[in-house]
Parts: sequence; C-alpha cells; structure tokens
Amino acid sequence: MVGLKTRSPRTHSLVVGAGMVALVVAASSCARFDDSLASPFEPEPTAGAYAHIQPSEPEDEDSDEEREIDGPCVDPDPAVIATCLEPISGVTVLPAGDAALAAERVTGRILLVGPDIEPEEFVQIPVDSSGDGGLLDIALSPTFAEDRLLYALITTPSDNRVVRITPGDVPKVVLAGIPRGQTGNQGSLMFEQAGTLLVRTGDAGNAASSADPASLAGKALRVGALNPDGSDRPVIVASGLRGTGGACVDPVSQTVYVTESSLAGDRLVRVSSDGSTEALWSWTDGEGAGHCVVVGTDIAVVLSQGEAVSFLTRDDDTGLISGDPAMAAEGRFGKLHGAALGLGGEIWSGTINKASGDPGETDDRVVLIPTDGGGGAVGPD
Repeated sequence: MVGLKTRSPRTHSLVVGAGMVALVVAASSCARFDDSLASPFEPEPTAGAYAHIQPSEPEDEDSDEEREIDGPCVDPDPAVIATCLEPISGVTVLPAGDAALAAERVTGRILLVGPDIEPEEFVQIPVDSSGDGGLLDIALSPTFAEDRLLYALITTPSDNRVVRITPGDVPKVVLAGIPRGQTGNQGSLMFEQAGTLLVRTGDAGNAASSADPASLAGKALRVGALNPDGSDRPVIVASGLRGTGGACVDPVSQTVYVTESSLAGDRLVRVSSDGSTEALWSWTDGEGAGHCVVVGTDIAVVLSQGEAVSFLTRDDDTGLISGDPAMAAEGRFGKLHGAALGLGGEIWSGTINKASGDPGETDDRVVLIPTDGGGGAVGPD
C-alpha cells in the first residue's frame, strides 16, 4: 500500500468463529416487511468521473496565515467538505460522485454536502435519539436518479426500523420490529449488486438476542430477496453479531464482511454463503470498529475510538488478512463514523466529536479520505 502509516495493533488475533447456519426470520407480529421490496432492484450505480475531487494534504502551520478564513465554520483542512454539523451517523455518495448525503443522528436531518457546496437539508426524519439511537444510517435506492428514494435505519420510541423516504413525503416502513435498547442500536445499510438491501443491526445491549433466530437484533439481514418458500421475510445472513458495527460487500466475489464493536472487543468478520462466520482480525483495546468498505484488495474499517481508518489487506489466495493494518487520517479529524466509497476510490466519512470526542470550532464535519486507487490510503505525513 502506498502513502499509509503502518501501525502494529496493540492486540490482534486471527480466529475462526463458531459456524452459524443462515436462517430465515420467523414471522412475528413485531417484524413487518414492505412487500414492494420483493421486486428486483437494479444494481447500485458505481460508475462515473471523480477526478475533480482530490483533496490534498493539510498545509503546514506556517502557511495557515496565507489561507483566507471567513469564519468559525471554515475549516483550514482541504479534506473537510462540510462543517458545523451535528454528529454524523452515515454518508452515502450520490450517483454523479460530486456530492453526498450525510445523516445527523440526533436531529434526523439528511443534508446534501460536497466540495464548494453549502450544506443543504434534503429531508428530515422523525427519530428517537435517546441513548445511542436516532438516525443510524442511510442508503440510496439503486435507482435514486429516477425515483429519489432514500432508505434509512432509524430508532423510534418502540423499535429500530428501516424506512424509505423521498422529499415531501412521509417515511414508509420497510422493516420494523428490530429491537431497540438504551445502547446497542447503531447499525448500517447498504445495497448489494443484486439489488437486495443488507442491514446490519445492533444487539440492543442484549448479547443473548443476537443468537436468537426469532430476534432481528445482532444480525446481518438481507431484505428484498425471496426465500425458498416464496416469502419475502428478511433472510438472516449472519447471526450472533456482538454489539454494534457495519457491513460491506466485495463487489467482485460478493463476500459479505461485518464489523463488531462491543465490550468483548472489536472484530472484522467474514461471512460465508452458509452463514458461518470467521473472524479475520480483532482489536481488544476499544478501537470502535464501525462502517467498512472494500477498496480493491483492502477492507477499510472506520475506527471511531482509534480516530482513524484502518486498511486491512487480504491475501489473494486465502482471503485472510496479511500483515499489519495500515492507518489513514490517524488523529486528523477526531472520532470518525460512517464510510462510503466514492467513485474514484475516496472514502467519505463524518465525525462524531460533539457526541463523544473533543469538538473543535468546526465540528462536526464531513471529510474525504483519498486512496491511491489501488487500496492504499494517502495519510498525513
């Protein structure tokens, strides 16, 4: 990898987790799925030009006086593209690649952000932000350019749920009945190439529920795929997931990866087609593994407590992690949350410094973390 700082982890292991058979969620009165999602989606847009968004590294302190700072919400770091927001829970890049939508967890606002764009409210969703709940993540409809539909993982007073929304309309329930708790609500959304929606749910603070096939907590769920019996209930892709975390899919092999962040530690887990799981990497020092994206041969994992993006390189033959992870943007933006891959390989992320970090005058922010196109991130010198 090019331009990355390599740091030996404090503690790591390569462990094989217990096998888990893929199951189908049992029908219950608390889990509801919108039948309209059973129709096939088109793949999420992935092509487009992105060369004009290439943030450079911060200038030396000596040159700060030469930069014109118009006010407290202008950040001198050229990789920062939006400032003075509330803590960001998720980011999704628009099809053209020159802008994104960013979600504020507490307010339920979804904002249009981008280089040289003043943040503008796209839509606001009513949420219950008590504990670590609220607006937890967002994903574009695979046909967003035509239908303007957006999917969101949210917390309500009674549950966590997936809704779809378009500006000027009320949210429509896609999947309800995901357990909520005072903690352990955070999760992630993403569309797979086949058009199905992949939902990583938190364990709602109850580790036992993640192993319960009748519960939607602590799971990776596939929504929109028909089951063998012809039903459209969400399929459990992986069960027994600890704490909170994210999910990402290799666009070539379609392999699903999930992250876990809990009191027991943090892990990157590979999910097999039969639902069994294998821990590829683990951290035991509370790094806060969250959203992930696949970048070439690397898996990039946002570490909120580690204040960095960790790039883990996979062996071509085994798919296991080879060598120590390389760190990008370490300590540069504070606590990061959310990850979306830009059309040129850049990672769009946000910060949560107002919620749990040491906020600066321009927090919270949306930032671009560029890669070299081959998987290596260009980190600070």
